[in-house]
Amino acid sequence: MATLTNAPALRRKARRERLRTLGFLSPWLVGFTVFFGYPLVATVYFSFMHYNQVQAPTFVGLRNWRYVLEQMPLFGPALWNTLWLVVVMVALRVVFGLGIGLLVTKVKSGVGFFRTAFYLPYLAPPVAATVAFVFLLNPGTGPVNDILGSIGIHAPNWFNDPAWAKPSLVLLSLWGIGDLMVIFMAALLDVPKEQYEAADLDGAGAFHKFRYVTWPSITPIVMFAVVTGVVQTMQYYTQALVAGKLASGVSVGPGSVIQPGYPDHSTLTVPQLVYSLGFQNFNTGAACVLSLVLFAIAMAVTTLLMRKRAGLLSADD
Repeated sequence: MATLTNAPALRRKARRERLRTLGFLSPWLVGFTVFFGYPLVATVYFSFMHYNQVQAPTFVGLRNWRYVLEQMPLFGPALWNTLWLVVVMVALRVVFGLGIGLLVTKVKSGVGFFRTAFYLPYLAPPVAATVAFVFLLNPGTGPVNDILGSIGIHAPNWFNDPAWAKPSLVLLSLWGIGDLMVIFMAALLDVPKEQYEAADLDGAGAFHKFRYVTWPSITPIVMFAVVTGVVQTMQYYTQALVAGKLASGVSVGPGSVIQPGYPDHSTLTVPQLVYSLGFQNFNTGAACVLSLVLFAIAMAVTTLLMRKRAGLLSADD
C-alpha cells in the first residue's frame, strides 16, 4: 500500500529529474540543433533540389549528384588536392610540431624566447601570413629565390608552378606550427620523470626512451592532433585561395570573379569549389552535394583514425 501511495510522488520526482537534466543539456541541444542538425538536414534537402537562391527550389532527384560525381570536370582535381593536403600536410605538421616541442623542452636556457619565436607565426592572420609568404617566395622579386640563387641552388617557381604549389602551401602551414608545438610541449612535460629515471637505470638510449616512455604517454595527444588536423585540412580554403589569386597576378576589383585553383587547378580544394558553385554560380544543389561528399569523407577518415587498429592508440587507452 505504501508503494502504491508513493507512486505519484516518485513519478513527479523522476519527471523533475528529467526536466532538470534537460535544462542543463539545453544550451548544447540548442547549439547542436541550430549550428549542426538544421544545416545538415537543409544541405541534404537542397542536394535534391534545383535552387538558385532567387526562385523557389524545385525537386530534381539525383540530377545534382550525377552532375557532381560524373560530369563536373573540376571535382576530381579538387578532391585529389584536398586529400593530398590531408595526408601530407597533417603528417608533416604533427612530425614537425612534435619535433620542435621535443627540442624546446630540452633547451636549458632561453626557453621563453624559443617558445615565443615558434608560436608567434601562428598568431598571424591567415590572409596576412599568406600574402607575406607569397611575397617571400615570389620567383621574380622574392628574397628566398635570390638567396638560393646566390648559393648556386636552382629555385623553383613555388606558387607559380603546379608541381610546387601544394608543397608551398605545406611550407606555409609548417611556418605556423606554434599551435601543435604548445600542445605537444604540454604533453611532453606531463610525462612522469620517474619513468625516464627508470629507463636510465636500465641503460636505455634516447630512441628507446622515446619509443617506450614518451610515445605511450603522448599517444592520446597525437591522436587529437591528427584528428583535428584532418578536420581542419578538409576545410582548407583561405590560404589556398589567397595564394592562388596573388600568384596569378590578376587584379581583383569590384564585381570581378576569379576562378580559384591557380596554377592549373593545383591549389583548388573542395571548399573552394563549394564556394564557387554556391555563391558565384548560384548552383546551390551541386554545392550541397559537394559539402555532403566532403562531410562523408571527413567522417570516414575520422572513424578510421579513432579505431584502435589504426595504430595510434595502444590497447590500454
